[in-house]
Amino acid sequence: MAWLEITVNTAADTVDTVAAQLTARGFSDLVIEDQEEFETFLEENRAYWDYIDEDFQQKLEGLSRVKLYLEDTDKAGLDRLKDTVSDLGLTMQAAALPDTDWEESWKDSYPPQPVGKTLVVLPYWLEDTETDRKKIILDPGLTFGTGAHPSTQMVMEVMEETVKEGFHCLDLGSGSGILSITALRLGAESAVGVDIDSKAEDIARENAAYNGFSAPAFTALTGNVTGDKTLMRRLAEQTYDLLLVNIVADVIIGLSPILPDFMTDRTVLICSGILDSRLADVTDALEASGLTVTAIRSKEEWRCVTAKKGGSL
Repeated sequence: MAWLEITVNTAADTVDTVAAQLTARGFSDLVIEDQEEFETFLEENRAYWDYIDEDFQQKLEGLSRVKLYLEDTDKAGLDRLKDTVSDLGLTMQAAALPDTDWEESWKDSYPPQPVGKTLVVLPYWLEDTETDRKKIILDPGLTFGTGAHPSTQMVMEVMEETVKEGFHCLDLGSGSGILSITALRLGAESAVGVDIDSKAEDIARENAAYNGFSAPAFTALTGNVTGDKTLMRRLAEQTYDLLLVNIVADVIIGLSPILPDFMTDRTVLICSGILDSRLADVTDALEASGLTVTAIRSKEEWRCVTAKKGGSL
């Protein structure tokens, strides 16, 4: 089946009205692309991002449009859409899309992802891929953590050098569970993944199951360790050999005062998701909390910090 992608150009102050008019006239599954709405979303969710690609921002500059899709054989629908757009005093463009199996084509965006010297991240539909590497199997795209981002890759690389048989790990901001699963695959005895998003808990547990891990080896929890004292006490009941915090600089800084509560002198802390421009802010916060930075790893503009309590190696 071939499709047409229809683009209706509008203005930021009328994009919602245009979308409502199109919906009222029977056109559904609209895609709204609007710079102002995107920037508002970013501002309202500042705690969860620290970087937006400049090229992407430039593409959004002044952008305000509505997209929809019609089968290329739907002449009546196309004529009705042209009349609707004309009545609104707007213009539109139609572009033919290639004949593609859209239900399956998205999977092409998730090829096997080798990481470090011994690991490979595989989407679940490629779990039978033959490889000498240790497999980390995921359902990608549902939450942060597919192994493609430099910040995640650096943590996994440090983990290859750090995790030993019998380790107990705590993963704050666990997302897809990729780091917890990696710890277990590298020989850890247990991993606890914590995220503020309740959906992440279910996703992480599902991803762990793809890899053959379940409780008590893997535990997924929902909560905010800085605000939930009950959760804090529960987590602090156990000692950890490895503490993972792969989020963004501002969140790491906010967590810094309580990170030592989960650490002993032997615990290794790995923090990532840090832009080079925020590195000093993060290291200052960690050191102010009594931790000593022992190593910094770089990949592109991202930094990964390793630290210990009291500075002992």
